[in-house]
Amino acid sequence: MKPLLLIVILVISLLPMQSDASSAETREFDPAFTHVVYFWLKDPESAADRSKFEGAVKQFMHDSKYAKTRFIGVAPKASRGVVDDSFTYSLILSFESAQAQENYQAEAAHQAFVDACKDLWERVVVYDSIPLE
Repeated sequence: MKPLLLIVILVISLLPMQSDASSAETREFDPAFTHVVYFWLKDPESAADRSKFEGAVKQFMHDSKYAKTRFIGVAPKASRGVVDDSFTYSLILSFESAQAQENYQAEAAHQAFVDACKDLWERVVVYDSIPLE
């Protein structure tokens, strides 16, 4: 019986644990208003610039009161000609409404991110979408 108990304890200890912070970050995607932003850094090879950008964008995503779902990513190497892998980062946010997205534009968390990082990027492109009806 002891070996079985030991195996059960070992299996339980190896299971991924979800903290309150990670479960708070996991939310249902809301298609009411989607905000997709692509960033091209001036010096994408600079570890210091990337670290500054990543720290600021993660802080912003954590502090935003209006973004319902949040994703930050980097471009994988394109395997097809139709795939644009020229950007440094992509940010995808969803909002429960167009008004929530308007509020996000003026919120302190968003403004702090822009102020901290605007000197790092050479280009930003934004695509906002609403669902088909």
